[in-house]
Amino acid sequence: MPQASECIDSRQRTGQPWNDMHPEALESMSSLRGDERGKGSMLSKASQVFILTDENIAPFWLPEVEYWLGCENAIEIVIRPGEQHKNLQTVQRIWKTLMKHHADRNALLINLGGGTITDLGGFAASTYKRGIKFINVPTTLLGMIDASIGGKTGIDFGGAKNQIGTFAEAEEVIVDPVFLETLPTRELLSGLSEILKCGFIADSNLLNVSLENYQQYIARCGEIKHEIVAQDPTEKGLRKVLNFGHSLGHAIESHCLTTDYPLLHGEAVALGMLGSLWLSVKQLGLNETVLQDFAKQVPMLLSESEIALSEADIEPILGYLVHDKKNKGETMQFVLLEAVGKPVWDVMVDNDTIKRSLEYIINEYGKQ
Repeated sequence: MPQASECIDSRQRTGQPWNDMHPEALESMSSLRGDERGKGSMLSKASQVFILTDENIAPFWLPEVEYWLGCENAIEIVIRPGEQHKNLQTVQRIWKTLMKHHADRNALLINLGGGTITDLGGFAASTYKRGIKFINVPTTLLGMIDASIGGKTGIDFGGAKNQIGTFAEAEEVIVDPVFLETLPTRELLSGLSEILKCGFIADSNLLNVSLENYQQYIARCGEIKHEIVAQDPTEKGLRKVLNFGHSLGHAIESHCLTTDYPLLHGEAVALGMLGSLWLSVKQLGLNETVLQDFAKQVPMLLSESEIALSEADIEPILGYLVHDKKNKGETMQFVLLEAVGKPVWDVMVDNDTIKRSLEYIINEYGKQ
């Protein structure tokens, strides 16, 4: 089965750090970026500019980004934060705002936020009047290395993750680590899970990531995703390896959203990767040391979360897993590893074995 090749060609457009990313520079950031006002012809050619963000991000970054991009007259769309609002109702609000202001097909939407914002905004833009242009400005680690890149957009529907969506590339992705200065530790840890995913499927050096060194791996993760997406933009084969840990992870995340202990995406993916490594040992003969080493990292990844899973949660999680987009009919398919850097996609796993993997996850980390 084909594997993710080593990536050497980065197509990610990356901004320069604002004042070397020192927190004390936030107040003077706008003046330091003043010489880049109105950067690029895209904003100047747009008939109107809209900025989508959420209530957590707006107070910190909305005025600064408007000034930096030279679009202080942009129409702001500020929504409530959280995965629970990544739904059709929120998209309808975005569409209605675009219509209210008579946005035409030359309008531009800037998505300022984490994965929820870039998923939502990309979907709204790609479907409004059959598609308007959009730019992603990710403000979370997870957004910078994964969600904002690669042209996937979508919303949750019927309680399941990303069931409705499109393939639509952002015109530009502006990545600047200065946004991470205001990010809570829990959000940073969530992003580390996606860096580790890249390590498992493509580059073992990334498995050394920590809260102390994560910034040096941001560009590398972007390279890996861009290289894979360039070869398979609509996920017919190779691109599926980017879903390592996500089948179980999305099911766990969707279930936990219905409880008093919701998990962030990266936290659920950490548990999903743990189960996927267990399945890889059982199904493909992965060296068990890989599983054991990752199991030692999981407490760190989940250290800011509350987890209250028990065996009673297994059946509901399996119910969400049935809706995974990678399934073929009713046959559940997974991305597993033969070895680090050697992912295999479309691996069929029977229901009993999946259940045992969930039992393993819950026995190890179900209650903290």
